[in-house]
Amino acid sequence: MPKCNLARETVPMAEFGDFINALGGFGLYQKLLVLLLSLPLLLNPFQMLGQVFMVVDVPHHCDTSWIRSVGPNLTEEEQLNLTLPRAADGQYEQCSMYSPVDWDLASIAAYGLNATEKCSSGWVYPSAQPPSLLTEFDLVCDRKNLNDISLSVFMVGLLLGAMIFGPLSDRFGRRPIFLISLLLQCLFSVGIAFVPHFYVYMAFRCVVGVSVSGILMTSLALGTEWVGVSSRPKTVLICHCFVAIGQVILAGLSYGIRNWRLLEIAGSAPLFGLFFYFWVLPESARWLVTKGRIEEAKAALQKAASINKRTIPPELLEQLKPEAQPKSASFLDLFRKKHLRKKTLIMSCAWFADSIVYYGLSLNVTSFGLDIYLTQIAFGVVELPARFCCIYLLQWFGRKKTQAVLLLLSGLLCLVITGIPEDQPVAITVLAIIGKFTATASFSTSYIYAAELFPTVIRQTGVGLCSMAARVAGIMAPLIRLLGQYHRAIPMAIFGSVPVVGGLLCFLLPETRDTDLVDTTEPPAPQESSSRREILPKRDTTGDGVDLEKDIRKGSASQ
Repeated sequence: MPKCNLARETVPMAEFGDFINALGGFGLYQKLLVLLLSLPLLLNPFQMLGQVFMVVDVPHHCDTSWIRSVGPNLTEEEQLNLTLPRAADGQYEQCSMYSPVDWDLASIAAYGLNATEKCSSGWVYPSAQPPSLLTEFDLVCDRKNLNDISLSVFMVGLLLGAMIFGPLSDRFGRRPIFLISLLLQCLFSVGIAFVPHFYVYMAFRCVVGVSVSGILMTSLALGTEWVGVSSRPKTVLICHCFVAIGQVILAGLSYGIRNWRLLEIAGSAPLFGLFFYFWVLPESARWLVTKGRIEEAKAALQKAASINKRTIPPELLEQLKPEAQPKSASFLDLFRKKHLRKKTLIMSCAWFADSIVYYGLSLNVTSFGLDIYLTQIAFGVVELPARFCCIYLLQWFGRKKTQAVLLLLSGLLCLVITGIPEDQPVAITVLAIIGKFTATASFSTSYIYAAELFPTVIRQTGVGLCSMAARVAGIMAPLIRLLGQYHRAIPMAIFGSVPVVGGLLCFLLPETRDTDLVDTTEPPAPQESSSRREILPKRDTTGDGVDLEKDIRKGSASQ
């Protein structure tokens, strides 16, 4: 009787791994899918960090052309000498000028000017300087903080994207949300190159942030749900390697194209070449099954198997039948159920810590004392070995230890930087590069770990919530940099302390190495003794990394 019952019952989602193994855990189909998901990520660093290279500081001073009305033949040096006060070091003040007066030139030259005011007519920049975001929108003096504020506005977009696209992806599917995000990024990132005002620029950047967040989350879900257990880390990290390559491309583009509008077009327009995704990007078969769309799931699985030159046994495919009620879950399940609440809170802290140290180092590329383009290349190059190392670290030491130790190291390196004198730029930059290595590896680990901790029916919502925590940290990172005006060590001390706390919390998480993805919000079933395994219910038969379902089939076969 047990054998007959097992044959009749529907294959649960915990057994979806059997279908992935049947069509090939990482065959040609999955490799092409990973390539499709990775191509948009090449330009993600440009959207996230490109502004750093558009706001490089240049010499400037107040526009004092008012004196030309009484002294049209003055040389530039004579004009500056009469209209600008000097700082303690003898250089002209950059943010103040002598107040204009209604005198003739002889009186001005004889008596001089004493009253000063802020620049009332704008600023003057070197004529040979190509137009940059800083020079075109006057992001200097009192407006200097607008640069960091606009970076935070972009991070607000990332936060909104996590809030909007995470639940929508769980409800409507990974594919439509990915395509919508890609279209938004194409339109608004190119549109930025034509904005007339800085506040319009910030609004467009916010929308781009929303789209970048959608692409990052849905590519994670699509990639991990189409591959076998052992290939999940490899899938995520290959995608992240494209982000690292994109950082190197960013340094090259920024060095070669100094006009910020042309740079924006060069870093955004290539996305229009991906319009063919509408016809070739697949939906997640695992997600289709959770929604009861079995025929679509079967078609997707058979197509993948044919591309991999594999065949799914018909008897196995026939076991994939719709449930009486498709599985569903809500955002509240993440906090209502004890085992999910613990994972959600700790992983949110881990993502917050990852983000604050990653962006804290990345956005400070102009503050370490060396050439910013070389530093950016080093930051990009160091991410490649960081991503590759994760593949082996996660397999050798597991997710929990790797996540915790990498966060601890990232924080400790930032704390060490606070004790290095400013006149040691090489030492600071080397420590920052090592910190970027550990922060990058930690961030990649978080993506893999979160995808494995949350169940399929609410995976995107869970990852979206973690991403929201990361985006809050991203919003705070540029603002924390402003604290450097009180003491240069304050920002780096904050960037270092948070990941240390996050790393310690990660030791409380469960290990997910070599376990199948969880698909329901029910607590994982504990391991049972061999005398009881034959009467276990068909759902939740995979727990703590042991495939109980296979044991059932073996017991039934022996009977």
